[in-house]
Amino acid sequence: MRVTLICIILCFSGLASAQDSTSVISLAEYLGYVKSYHPIVKQANLVINESEAKLMKARGAFDPKLEVDYDRKKFKNTEYFDRLNATFKIPTWFGVEFKGNFEENTGDFLNPQAFVPEDGLYSAGVSVPVARGLLTNKRMAMLRQSRLYVKQAQADRQLLVNNILYEATVTYFNWLRRYNEKRVFEDFLTNAEIRFNGIKKSYEVGDMPAIDTLEARITLNNRRLNLEKSRIKFIKASLELSNFLWLNDNTPIELKDNVIPDVDTFLSIDETLNTSGLDIESFNFENHPKLQSLDYKIKSLDIEKRLKANNLLPQIDLQYNFLSETPDVARSFSTSAYKSGVNIYFPLFLRKERGDLKLAKLKLQDTRFEVQDTRVSLRNKIDAISQELDSYIVQSDFTEVIVNDYATMLSAEERKFFLGESSLFLVNSRESKLIDAKLKAIEIENDFLKTKANLFNVLALE
Repeated sequence: MRVTLICIILCFSGLASAQDSTSVISLAEYLGYVKSYHPIVKQANLVINESEAKLMKARGAFDPKLEVDYDRKKFKNTEYFDRLNATFKIPTWFGVEFKGNFEENTGDFLNPQAFVPEDGLYSAGVSVPVARGLLTNKRMAMLRQSRLYVKQAQADRQLLVNNILYEATVTYFNWLRRYNEKRVFEDFLTNAEIRFNGIKKSYEVGDMPAIDTLEARITLNNRRLNLEKSRIKFIKASLELSNFLWLNDNTPIELKDNVIPDVDTFLSIDETLNTSGLDIESFNFENHPKLQSLDYKIKSLDIEKRLKANNLLPQIDLQYNFLSETPDVARSFSTSAYKSGVNIYFPLFLRKERGDLKLAKLKLQDTRFEVQDTRVSLRNKIDAISQELDSYIVQSDFTEVIVNDYATMLSAEERKFFLGESSLFLVNSRESKLIDAKLKAIEIENDFLKTKANLFNVLALE
């Protein structure tokens, strides 16, 4: 009977508990769902839509405009006045505005300057700023900035999507870790059950003392306790993973019990996250979305600075309009009939304008400092992550050797137990060391995968 028991103990490591059919979801497949259907990813796309809407709004400042002003007063059968003023304006890029106007005024109490021919008076002219607003103005600045906002939004969107993919990836790795830990406890629970049943039968036939059955049962219950704790952690990790899984109709997905992670994720991590072949020395940091976003921000602030500097100039607007009663005759517009004017505006101390310019320069300088800090920070982070990954590879090699050595020691202890030269306590002790080593190996693998995800996040890949 003792020989039968020892044979069972020696071969328990090759046994595995029966499992239901399972469905594996790989990291690439999982991230595909996140990219396609996650609400935050869709929300990130709205950033571009918003910037495009702002661009359309800025372009509206150059739309032609039609203005009609009609005013009439009649009291006690007396028509005081009946005034109609219709204007068509065409704004242009450099602040020049073309204008066509029709004016018709009648009444008993008109202001003398409002007298016009009976069929009305037509005018066609232009308004030109000769100082402030000629080379740059608010409309030009808003349109230029809006074009930059669209490009900046594209970079910002990539950062937002990258962040959600990073969080989703870390969650997947945590799910994978909990699954691997559960597998370890399941395997060793099977071992403990086989050992307990064998020792119990040996006790029943008188080959082993009762104390051995008690020790085997304590080990069995410890394995059950550890498995239960691991099972709960796996369930929590599965629910956290479900937070990132959605359908196209914005319906969240809950993972079924038979869905498991890909245990070979370690082999495909670089291909999935596109982190293979990283060369820090040749990496072009200027293509990083964060630096691109800041670069567009600097260009936008530079436009604002030039606008504020232009506001230091005096505002001098010249207007000239040809007048005619018969606009259908081109020769009727001549320099002998015209309306002209000049408008000059210039604050004496320019304190508001000078303050605005100073603030614009400070914002620009602050953003340039941020660019310098971001560039150095990115380089140092990538360098640190690269060295950290190298260290985890070394740690993983050490851990693999340790696990193999503990497995060898456990096998040797079992043989000694078979020969009567060891005790169940030592066998259980060796097995506990092997469990700890395997859990440590899973932890190191998880740290390695998370560091890969951190590299993916720092590089802002998508």
